[in-house]
Amino acid sequence: MDIELIEIRDFLASHHPFDLLPEAVVNGLPTQLTSRYFRSGTVILEVDAPSHHIHIIRTGAVETHSPEGALLARLTTGETYGVRAMFRPGSKAANRVSAIEDTLVYLLPSDVFHELRKTHAGFAYHFDLPGADRLRSITQTDSPAPSDLMSSKLGDLLERDAVCISPEASLHETAKHMQSENVSSVLIEQDGRVIGILTDRDMRNRVVANALDYTTPVAGVMTANPICLDTAAPAFEALVTMSRHRIRHLPVTRDGKPAGVITTGFLVRRQTTSAVFLATDIYKRKTPEDIAEVLRNIPDLLVQLVDQGTSAHHIGRIITSLADATTSRLIRLAEQALGPAPVAYAWLAGGSQGRQEQTAQSDQDNGLLLSDAYDEALHGDYFSRFAKYVCDGLDQAGYVYCPGGMMALSWRLPLAQWCGKFDQWINRPEPKALMLASVWFDLRCIHGEADLFERLQTHVVAQARQARLFIGHLVGNALKHPVPLGFFKNLVLIRDGEHDNTLDMKHSGVVPIIDLARVYALAAGLQPVNTFDRLQAAGAAKSVSVSGAQDLATAFDFIATLRLRHQADQIRNGNKPDYFLSPKHLSSLQRDHLKDAFSVIKTMQSAASNTFSGGQF
Repeated sequence: MDIELIEIRDFLASHHPFDLLPEAVVNGLPTQLTSRYFRSGTVILEVDAPSHHIHIIRTGAVETHSPEGALLARLTTGETYGVRAMFRPGSKAANRVSAIEDTLVYLLPSDVFHELRKTHAGFAYHFDLPGADRLRSITQTDSPAPSDLMSSKLGDLLERDAVCISPEASLHETAKHMQSENVSSVLIEQDGRVIGILTDRDMRNRVVANALDYTTPVAGVMTANPICLDTAAPAFEALVTMSRHRIRHLPVTRDGKPAGVITTGFLVRRQTTSAVFLATDIYKRKTPEDIAEVLRNIPDLLVQLVDQGTSAHHIGRIITSLADATTSRLIRLAEQALGPAPVAYAWLAGGSQGRQEQTAQSDQDNGLLLSDAYDEALHGDYFSRFAKYVCDGLDQAGYVYCPGGMMALSWRLPLAQWCGKFDQWINRPEPKALMLASVWFDLRCIHGEADLFERLQTHVVAQARQARLFIGHLVGNALKHPVPLGFFKNLVLIRDGEHDNTLDMKHSGVVPIIDLARVYALAAGLQPVNTFDRLQAAGAAKSVSVSGAQDLATAFDFIATLRLRHQADQIRNGNKPDYFLSPKHLSSLQRDHLKDAFSVIKTMQSAASNTFSGGQF
């Protein structure tokens, strides 16, 4: 082979996706290429101009602009353009392409291009789908079908419909009904909703042991207003809930109506991994040190979940459930030690625990929401000791104190004062207020009076939705986390220091999407705090386009999955997991997908800036 053709072959073989082609195929390509040279400033392709070649940049750089004139991309050595023309009627260019440097390109004829696509799946895959669509395809392909408690929904596990009876039915009628249906519990239904449950154990302890008249209405014996979960809830959440509240039967509803009952025995028989057992073990422990012993299994659990192909979304919820279980257990221990709380309260978690997006043990972000009946003189000492007990316990268990002091040790306020704090932050969006917003606008009730928290949340989202200037400032704050994507779509790595030549997959990857999802949710007055839930709800509410929400969710899943795989590898090697990933550990295809994900974030940051900044939306 001529030396010049060898050089062209070696160039193709070193650039994706030509590196996916068999050696014999790559060897034959140089003779099918033609070369073109374009001086800087030359318009190479006009919109709708005929284009019958794929352009492969050998040296130099080009820009592509949309028909409206918007800059779409800057491309350089090894990258291609003119692809969309191959799929358009008449092979017409979709965008305007111009050289921004003196540029040498190789032209691959369209018939050769389509033949390569037909015979080589990897090559075809690279070109079939642009950007976010390609990314969405790989994340959907990589997501396994639900198979166990870690990924199944409760509705997937129900083996039969709910067995129900009216509250007026006698105990005798109820027992006969349970016998004929061969069930260990019955739901008491009124006006299409569950108002109670009666189990075999209740029959023994409440009816037989007390020699009740069998004509007694079941409403007088049932457990009223039982805890229920929806069919859409993760199955592992059921066992955690049942362990926390020490119940063996859990009613399951669908759109508020009875759908069935899940029992602990059934869940244990279905369980194939250890996460739920860690949670149940936590509820048996009596000291923070004992709980810490259980939590030392989290790294191994993380590796196990990653190896099973569990999605980043589910892993976040699973790992967070252990922090929730730890918090709830410490609260119960505090109440045993200090006595019952003198007024109603709700223990709130913020940050990653609030969003249910933890991946490993982290610092605390929590607060106490107190009833407005709270009196500092009468109740202050109790709640001071209560908060100290729980926060100290969390620290001893492995959830270290928040460096910024955002904990119930100092953040414990009555409802009216919490509302006042949020009003102040929303109406005066100073830098500190925006910093606080990143934690406190992601609150979730972990324990206590859920109604108390719902009143706070309803007030906050209503106020935020009306505060356009505040939303504009939130966008500006979100843009302080630029993605590590360079001028020519190259990955921009950290230079020097401990993390030289790596990417910060937290602050430059997931955090920008978390920030955008928060903006979209608050702008529409939406209550979800989980990032995936916020994006889905915001798309449905038209706070962001449906496609934009889907693209961000896909990018979030891909980046979070890479981060989790990186952490799992570190754990296997005996290292402490972190967020700093070296691209050299990724395949060329993964690097391309990562660029796609960063491009999605960059595009949506720009769109959010145009939509919300300045409070003019």
